[in-house]
Amino acid sequence: MSTTTGAVGTLTFRPLDPVEDARLLHGWVTHPKAAYWMMQDARPQDVEHVYLDIAADEHRHALLGMHEGVPAFLMEKYDPARRELAGLYEARPGDVGMHFLVAPTDAPVHGFTRAVITAVMAHLFEDPATRRVVVEPDVRNTAVHALNEAVGFVPEREIRKPEKTALLSFCTREQFRKAMAI
Repeated sequence: MSTTTGAVGTLTFRPLDPVEDARLLHGWVTHPKAAYWMMQDARPQDVEHVYLDIAADEHRHALLGMHEGVPAFLMEKYDPARRELAGLYEARPGDVGMHFLVAPTDAPVHGFTRAVITAVMAHLFEDPATRRVVVEPDVRNTAVHALNEAVGFVPEREIRKPEKTALLSFCTREQFRKAMAI
């Protein structure tokens, strides 16, 4: 698993354990700041079930992000041609879908969320098969749109999903490298 060390410290990834990590994730996905995850009313067993489904799906994966060895964020990656965006855009070989969530905290660290999305993108592009990262955040989530832009994402268009209107955006390896050089 990849490691990123920077101004906020060391960020690493480990496979998510749907049973062991469910209670931890429950606190994250039901927090008011995670409203766009649409799990506000989820029970711990609901969260466990969601991540057991992801673990059993060959086209989706979840990783727990660690900050200095302590769980601090979640990353999900998926095949957008088969999950989440299937039939909603023209997928290309090498496309990888991504979601990320930073754990709620009472002691925020300046620049932490940007460091997380940067580490997530670097991790995804470690795989030479990944050519482009695809995201589909809610159109109202302006904070994540700004973070996405900061790491090289370019919005393409709004799309309608069953649960939301999303801003379909893409980031190639070259766009990410260029954004990181700034």
